[in-house]
Amino acid sequence: MLSVAALVTGMVSLQSGATFAKSLFPAVGASGTSALRVGFSALILVAVWRPWRRSLPAREAGWIALYGTALGLMNLLFYLALARLPLGPAVAIEFVGPLAVALIASRRRSDFLWIGVAVTGLALLLPISGQDGLDPIGILLDLGAALCWALYILFGQRAGRIDGGQAVSLGMFTAAIVVAPFGLSEAGPALLNPGILAAGLGVAVMSSALPYSLEMFALRRLDRKSFGVLMSLEPAVAACAGLVLLGERISPIQWLAIGLVIAASVGITVSTRRTAPTAAVLEA
Repeated sequence: MLSVAALVTGMVSLQSGATFAKSLFPAVGASGTSALRVGFSALILVAVWRPWRRSLPAREAGWIALYGTALGLMNLLFYLALARLPLGPAVAIEFVGPLAVALIASRRRSDFLWIGVAVTGLALLLPISGQDGLDPIGILLDLGAALCWALYILFGQRAGRIDGGQAVSLGMFTAAIVVAPFGLSEAGPALLNPGILAAGLGVAVMSSALPYSLEMFALRRLDRKSFGVLMSLEPAVAACAGLVLLGERISPIQWLAIGLVIAASVGITVSTRRTAPTAAVLEA
């Protein structure tokens, strides 16, 4: 039960951090907030893992660079989407990335059912019917984040063979380098305001450092299938956080869409082979 509580606490922390980040958008924009989150997360991870203690083979540096670039763009595109979308639907759409990776790894005929469920859920979130439709630019940005999440998982599997801590810390450092120009361009000197920096540190701790640590704790004690099923609840946790902390009310149709995405994620997780990747930690 302790591992389940740790995982749920990590999800709540992650989505609460996202709502806190959204409150910073008026001051420094989505790009500026993303730069703060990724930058402080990089500093924390580098301090914890101290990647300089081990040499990095030149042939592996490219995988680290790809992994970090995907991580940085995933965070940036998700925050840009979050500026236009409610938190719950945004997280549900982004889940298309890890769902696609799990489906590719599974290749089971029964998973076509879950493809249909996921596609139905996604279709219900598209701006094709009246007031329930979401911002189309936000959806495109979110789908870009989903693609980057899929690449992050694939590149992360290769980079993680080097050394888990070294790969994560150097990958986050690379992500910070990728995102920083966008943040500085949008926020300018406001990004260095002491109050903003303190808030950015809070976002990094709530959205990366704390959930990452709790998920690692849970992953060591839960089997991959149980871990994946529990992680599938992330969109629902996000929707509740958006409702409670931001007052973001979503329609019954959008709640149904989120439920379908969760159902597809659970179904795919239960049916995939042990070697299939699950939703990775450090998600946006």
